[in-house]
Amino acid sequence: MGWRSTRSDRTLFERESELAAVDEALGELAGLRPDGSEMADRPRGALLAFAAPAGLGKTTLLAEVRRRAAARGCTVLSARGGDQEQRVAFHVARQLLQPRLAGVPEAELRARLGSWYDIVGPALGLCALTDGAPPDQQGLRDGLDWVLTHLALQQAPMVLTLDDAHWADPESLRWLAAFAPRAEDLPLVVVVAYRPDELPEHAEAFRELPGRAGGRPLDLEPLSSAAVARLVREALGAHADDTFCRECWAVTTGNPFETVELIVKVRDRGLSPTEAEAPLLRDLAAAVKGSGLIARLERLGTSTVRFAWACAVLGTEIHPSLAAAVAGLGHEEAADAADALRGARILTGAAPLEFVHPLIATAVYRAIPSGVRVALHGQAAWCVVNDGQDPSVAARHLLETHPDGDPWVVQQLRAAAVETLRAGAPDAARSYLARALREPPPFEDRAAVLYELGSASLLTEPATTVNHLRAALEEPIADPALRQHIVYRLSQVLAHSDRLAEASETLGREIPVTGDARVRLRMIAEQFMWDAFRADEPDHPSRSRRLTRLADRLSGRDLTERYVIGLRTWDAVQRGEPAHVALRHAERALAGGLGWAEADRGFEVPVLVALAFMYADRPCRTEELFAAGIADFESQGWRGGHLSFGYTLLGYLRYRRGRLAEAEDFARAGLRLAARVGPGTPAHWYAVGSLIEVLLARGRVAEAARTATDHAFGEPFPAAVVFPDAQTVYGELLLAQGRTEDAVAHLAAAGRRLEPRGIRNPAWCPWQLHLARAESHDTPDRAVTTALEALSRARQFGTPSAIGQALRVTAEVSSGSARVKHLEEAVAHLECSPAAYELACALVALGTALRGTGRTTEAAEYLYRGLEAAAQCGADGLVEAARDELAAAGLRPRRPHTAETDTLTAQERSAATLTVDGLTRTEIAKRLHTDERTVVRLLSAVYRKMGTDSTGLAQALEPA
Repeated sequence: MGWRSTRSDRTLFERESELAAVDEALGELAGLRPDGSEMADRPRGALLAFAAPAGLGKTTLLAEVRRRAAARGCTVLSARGGDQEQRVAFHVARQLLQPRLAGVPEAELRARLGSWYDIVGPALGLCALTDGAPPDQQGLRDGLDWVLTHLALQQAPMVLTLDDAHWADPESLRWLAAFAPRAEDLPLVVVVAYRPDELPEHAEAFRELPGRAGGRPLDLEPLSSAAVARLVREALGAHADDTFCRECWAVTTGNPFETVELIVKVRDRGLSPTEAEAPLLRDLAAAVKGSGLIARLERLGTSTVRFAWACAVLGTEIHPSLAAAVAGLGHEEAADAADALRGARILTGAAPLEFVHPLIATAVYRAIPSGVRVALHGQAAWCVVNDGQDPSVAARHLLETHPDGDPWVVQQLRAAAVETLRAGAPDAARSYLARALREPPPFEDRAAVLYELGSASLLTEPATTVNHLRAALEEPIADPALRQHIVYRLSQVLAHSDRLAEASETLGREIPVTGDARVRLRMIAEQFMWDAFRADEPDHPSRSRRLTRLADRLSGRDLTERYVIGLRTWDAVQRGEPAHVALRHAERALAGGLGWAEADRGFEVPVLVALAFMYADRPCRTEELFAAGIADFESQGWRGGHLSFGYTLLGYLRYRRGRLAEAEDFARAGLRLAARVGPGTPAHWYAVGSLIEVLLARGRVAEAARTATDHAFGEPFPAAVVFPDAQTVYGELLLAQGRTEDAVAHLAAAGRRLEPRGIRNPAWCPWQLHLARAESHDTPDRAVTTALEALSRARQFGTPSAIGQALRVTAEVSSGSARVKHLEEAVAHLECSPAAYELACALVALGTALRGTGRTTEAAEYLYRGLEAAAQCGADGLVEAARDELAAAGLRPRRPHTAETDTLTAQERSAATLTVDGLTRTEIAKRLHTDERTVVRLLSAVYRKMGTDSTGLAQALEPA
């Protein structure tokens, strides 16, 4: 865009409103109102987006933004998308963040990035690749969020500019589009510029980002004829006549870039800015772009043209020596070519070089004959590898070449795929491996390439992954280990795609032909695991017997044996064997270590072992294992489906302990994470089912029903076993809505599905208990029979919570003295269990039953206890029921300790309880899934509100 060249502070023509928005944003970043007065509240950031076609001055405007920001003392981060760099993962993110972090000693960098070091370090090119599974894309974005947030806070105020966002790599653009709205809550102004007609699908979010234009970008307009006239006269002299100026505007249509370039041509040709010379302007304008530009380039000579082509192939930040190598020119010849291109206003700079404008770069690149362009990209790939650059830099050039059966090309593409996949860019890795497959690879490497391609598609395109892995198995494979890995990965992706029968069959075909006994044992363990999750398993009792015999003779000497023992633990839980049997196997499985993020292993078995303790009334042990497991997930950067499972099941654990408010928070957190993975996935079923069950316990039936409707929670139910069992939860919801006939149908169907598989533990799936409640409306005798059978199974499992819940439901469907007797026994058992909500239900039920027999004094005591317990659990519906019973008995409810009346919040109460239990601040932070600073704040509030000098609290509040 034009500016007053005679002044040091450049004046942009007809950009007053845009610059006013910039100044307002920079002012608020410094805590100032537009009138210069100080803001009452804290300084705030902003998001500005500028949209315009090519040449309308976006780059010049962003340069002015950076100048003004630097003049105000702001830290400035800047990046620019490149047409040739779109396929280089995290190219833009590295431009933004690497300069602030590169060059720092490794120890200091580790300290600054903390647990994010191994997650974001490879993506930003700050550290070498590490072993282990790559982070999921959401986990990596969370890490990049953390890095930018901390930079913004530590180096405030900060301004971030991104030019040519339409050419940014998808990985960086998706991250920034999601992060940008947070700028207003930070001392950070984000300014983005892009061509609206070229914005890719993955960047559509930029069109809707909230900003200062009322939720839309600020559109730059072409210059008016008056602005062009001012620009012409400032550059060529005040004597430029109106006709000449109007013609300049007409031939450039007010495009600032074309206008400036036209003025330069006029000055270079020595034309007089008069009406007589105006007819020459159209031809001069044509030379600025398109075919005219190329004709001008060709007049500079063959060597210069070839150097320009090499620069266009290399993209941005062009190193002259590398461009010379690609062009096949000597040092002196390349230097002369660079000088000629600078003189022709095609290139600018020295080291590195860059094109004067992206329009010129695009025109030069498109003018390269197709065959020559392919050859130059091939030469560029060889040159960047020879220069010591990463394989991913070479890979983006190799993507533009034609397949030729070159093993070197396959080698570079595979190396680039490993690099980008570990950095957290599976889409880029997949494109490299797909191109390697087309090369094609040597015959003996084809299966390995297919396996790597399938692994890169695992989380994003499971159906494609299955096809690649099945194709790999059809290839001759000399390496047994490779074949085994293909089988493991294929069964895993089939299982995670709700195709559990195929996963089991895949392993079943491979087990008989596998010679290595240890490998065969692992395949058997994997098959046992997927069969355990099959809702349609044909012969569960037979599998259970084989699993029992196998696990009993294993010592747990390696991870595979411990997985088998862990599966035996879960089988014992589901079948309802005595709880002490399940616990014995669980401890055996854990004895040698059972990590949640083991390489090439699923997390299912460690989770099942942890849950066994919950069902066996050992919730604290489950909490410990979950805290360690979730920490494993987070350290790996797994913040999608893995973390969703962790939070959902942790919420289910809190539900079973009667901590319903916390359970709801965790269930909703799990559901938010599951939404990132997608609807219909196991993670989604787990999260929705858990949330519905919690809402029902809290007495919010209508909200539970809306949740089921909003998330399509109903038939058809998943083929995989999920818990809580989806059909049972659905039946429970129908029962709460008063739809007893529908409830009976679904709960009976759940029983018909689970009974043949030997799954009979009411602690794991209380379908019989809910069925008894539903049957009591129309067939009370059958209801009693159903409840008593469930009670018998609960007694066999032997935990107080299972027996107590079964007794309570049996009492509900019974009458007379049997009801009171069952409830008294239920209370006795539940008082010995961690199931606080079930105890509250039993207390209220017992109080109600005693009031019906005239034992008012005893009834009142149980009702008061039940009301107190229900309030502490957050069971609002049960609280109201208890109050109604007390009112009916003519008694006045005591003031319960609820979240509304208690001076402590739920989180403060949890922190205080854990402190009293002797946990350190670090341990409390892990339990509450927060940081130590928050723990100190919570405990400070407890100390202040309680007005106590409790030793435990005082010690916890002491500075570290």
